Amino acid sequence: MASSKIEFAVHMTCEKCVDAIAKSLAGLDGIRNVDISLEQGTVTLEASLPYSVVQERIEKTGRQAVLKGFGDGSSAVSMLGGDSGYSVGNLIRGVIRFAEGPDGCVIDGTIDGLTPGEHGIHIHECGDISNGCDNVGEHYNPNNSPHGDPGDDLSKRHIGDLGNIHADATGRAAFRKSDRFLKVPDIIGRSVIITKDPDDLGRGDSPESRINGNSGARLACGIIARSSGLFQNTKKICACDGLTIWDERDRAINHGTKSRTESNERMCTLI
Repeated sequence: MASSKIEFAVHMTCEKCVDAIAKSLAGLDGIRNVDISLEQGTVTLEASLPYSVVQERIEKTGRQAVLKGFGDGSSAVSMLGGDSGYSVGNLIRGVIRFAEGPDGCVIDGTIDGLTPGEHGIHIHECGDISNGCDNVGEHYNPNNSPHGDPGDDLSKRHIGDLGNIHADATGRAAFRKSDRFLKVPDIIGRSVIITKDPDDLGRGDSPESRINGNSGARLACGIIARSSGLFQNTKKICACDGLTIWDERDRAINHGTKSRTESNERMCTLI
């Protein structure tokens, strides 16, 4: 699995904080090149794990962490549910990030509120969620190909075909994928969809299989927007209400945000 560079703002006050975080991350497979700066209040690293897993490991030391930058090239983000996205009954919430690198585009996300099991994930043509997920068009498919498996050649899949994600018994899907054809500049302004049923990857008997993987109703969607890469986000006050990143994070959690990652997206509008 391709790795990506990740930058967290972490609430650290002394060298004991640095030592505790370093010790915690040292036991986590799938990360490397960890750099902890007490002066800057940041932790940067390369990871082949979902960033939410790394964030949770940092926070187990008792220090608050907020994601500041993802990827060192073109990057984008999509929020599902809440105030910035849409989900049926507003029960599904999460964040999906995209970071383009030399080996393809990393798709890294955490989504809560799903039924346990497999769900299809696709990029659709349009970013109009004013009517829920009904106006986002079909799968992003500039080559006019049939629907297929993400591992297929472009003549046999849509660029927007990202396969399936798996939700555990609690309804959480934490996932990380890499796609060799996806380009971040091409998908900004489009949308991500999560479906009710698994994607059959174009191998089913139904006529819908070669169109959308027979993956059922559209449960949640979000517009794909540009986001900050590594070291591009240096600000610490939210433009919406003037709260610090720590106050904003805690308020989102206390108000019942199902996914902590949702509160991190306020970083996109810092002043």
